[in-house]
Amino acid sequence: MEVTEVLLPGVGIRYEFTTSRGARIGVVARRNGDTELLSYSGGDPDTPRHLLHLSREEAETVAEILGAPRIAERFADLTREVPGLVSGQIEVGPRSPYRDRALGDTRARTRTGASIVAIVRGDHVIASPTPAQLLRAGDVLVVVGTAEGIAGVESIIGA
Repeated sequence: MEVTEVLLPGVGIRYEFTTSRGARIGVVARRNGDTELLSYSGGDPDTPRHLLHLSREEAETVAEILGAPRIAERFADLTREVPGLVSGQIEVGPRSPYRDRALGDTRARTRTGASIVAIVRGDHVIASPTPAQLLRAGDVLVVVGTAEGIAGVESIIGA
């Protein structure tokens, strides 16, 4: 599917695509973190119909809901396509030195070259977690990198 990006100076970026049924959809990602979902009648980008306005937190929740089932599938596809790239899951234990600390404190990517691409917390998936995301005991980190890099992240996270 082709997605076009249109820079909206001072506002953010508008992403547009056409569904399989021919509907033209726009998503405006505002600089302040808000998101607007639009539809276009007749494909005219100057006359959108506003369908939904979401705060940053609401947009992240919708993205998690829509993206969660596909995350594992995409990583599995990626690791099959790129030789040497693997994915792994690491649980944050109750004795981990990073329990109740920010993900960025681990410096995992810098130290190992492996990336923590998602955190599974109960029934929720936090896709593309930010360095400020707090780690909790029981979280499962989804890590992508080399086998050595993933082992390094596991060593950093500890018990």
